[in-house]
Amino acid sequence: MKSDRLLAVLLLLQTRGRVPASELAERLEVSTRTVYRDIESLSAAGVPVYAERGRYGGIALLPGFRTDVTGMTSDEARALFILAAQGAHTALGLDDALGSALRKVMAALPAPHRPAAELTGRRILVDPDRWLSGPRPAVDLDELHTAVFTDLRLRIRYRHSGETRTRTYTVDPYGLVAKAGTWYLVADRRGAPQLFRADRVASAAVTDAPVRRRAGVELADVWQVLRRGVEERPAPVRVTARIRRDRLDLAVRILGNTLTGPPRTGEADEPAGDAEGAAEEAKKPGKEGEASRSADIPASGWAVLDLAYPVLSAVRQLLQFGDSVEVLDPPEARQVLARAAAAIANVYAADTPDPRGGVSPGD
Repeated sequence: MKSDRLLAVLLLLQTRGRVPASELAERLEVSTRTVYRDIESLSAAGVPVYAERGRYGGIALLPGFRTDVTGMTSDEARALFILAAQGAHTALGLDDALGSALRKVMAALPAPHRPAAELTGRRILVDPDRWLSGPRPAVDLDELHTAVFTDLRLRIRYRHSGETRTRTYTVDPYGLVAKAGTWYLVADRRGAPQLFRADRVASAAVTDAPVRRRAGVELADVWQVLRRGVEERPAPVRVTARIRRDRLDLAVRILGNTLTGPPRTGEADEPAGDAEGAAEEAKKPGKEGEASRSADIPASGWAVLDLAYPVLSAVRQLLQFGDSVEVLDPPEARQVLARAAAAIANVYAADTPDPRGGVSPGD
């Protein structure tokens, strides 16, 4: 609505000072001509706004003019009380400041909107952590936070995944990102974007040198590039497996991004043949090892999963489902699981009772 857009223009000018008309148009998703018409409307309403032409021109308010805008809508008030990243405030030491700010916002709200805003804060909770993520290591964000807001280069000692020793880097930080409860430092190293997990930063020191960010590049831009690099990383190993349907929901939650599509549960996706036929086939010479594939459970008791792993050894993730999952393809993945299962069996073989009433030969 035009009234909302006029208010947005007024708040932007009051916050930013002089703003080019093209930037206002981009932020408000309208044409530059519409922006100039809005400026005329504000001027006609008594707002001291003016436009300057030229290379360094723009639209601005007369110096000293400010307005106290408290006319929030009901939805805007409710949105402020849904805290989508509560852990972020704790990590940054802003819990007290957040509580104080919300009390001030509540006092400034129009009286009819206060009950809805308060109820929203009590009825809606957003937990940013994933299920079964376990306790997270303590993260000291003080130095990282300082480097981000003082525009200074940062020297860090960093431990990469799978390594025990640390490496020392001098980086140019763009900012901090909290994703699924994990903090990341987004920075350039030698002019190229790189992601650093905050809990792997052994130490950090702010230098006296000014940051060297790429011109016109913001935190959101770098984050999108790095995020795509993680999510779109080619997976060289495609795996097809079947899982008992009573474990399917749990598997979907745990396997997460390794799934390349929804589970296939239609009859056309089940292993060929019925259970009785498969059981008879398994009794033939050389087929004894295949009896477990379908003799115990009818075909309708299975669902098919399509998975992708960055390396073949990662397929061992499926061992946690025991005999409720079976890899169908490729054969190399079946071999990896067979060797892993045999190694596990050897670990516990000494504790296996002798079926004849004695102890196992290893005792």
